[in-house]
Amino acid sequence: MGCLAGPVVAAAVILNPSDIPDGIDDSKKLTAKKREQLSVEIKNRALAFNIAHATVEEIDSINIYHAAKLAMKRAIEGLKMLPDFVLMDGRGTLEIPMRHLAIVKGDSLSFSIGAASIIAKVTRDHWMEEYDQKIPGYGFSKHKGYGSEFHRRCLTQIGPSEIHRKSFSWSPVT
Repeated sequence: MGCLAGPVVAAAVILNPSDIPDGIDDSKKLTAKKREQLSVEIKNRALAFNIAHATVEEIDSINIYHAAKLAMKRAIEGLKMLPDFVLMDGRGTLEIPMRHLAIVKGDSLSFSIGAASIIAKVTRDHWMEEYDQKIPGYGFSKHKGYGSEFHRRCLTQIGPSEIHRKSFSWSPVT
């Protein structure tokens, strides 16, 4: 959620309890190669999954917290089968018709939440790689929109692009 550029992406996954891929964990704890592999496995073996996002404009309008919740809601509502109960990462509640529970650090505590975090991260990373081709000069393939020193240097030299979050502040590199 702390990126300077790009949408916020969420995924919803209904795992088959008798066919859960090995290695699911918090996506940030996994290598890019392992995330890619698990993303494919999860999609192939899940009972249902859906990916949704909130745009940069929505992030700037309603803030990142509410935009992330909006993306989660969209991901759940887009599932081909609706769950009886939803586990989600973080805090708070969603305006959805089913019971749900937010778990802080849930992506490392729940296979379902971890699976969703992997799919969402892989999807967003791919989008940022595509943006790198469409909007050259920022190195989105390298930092995926996060506030790395290189990215902040680019922002200082080039200025923000159309996918940069206008409501986020960043520190220039001197």
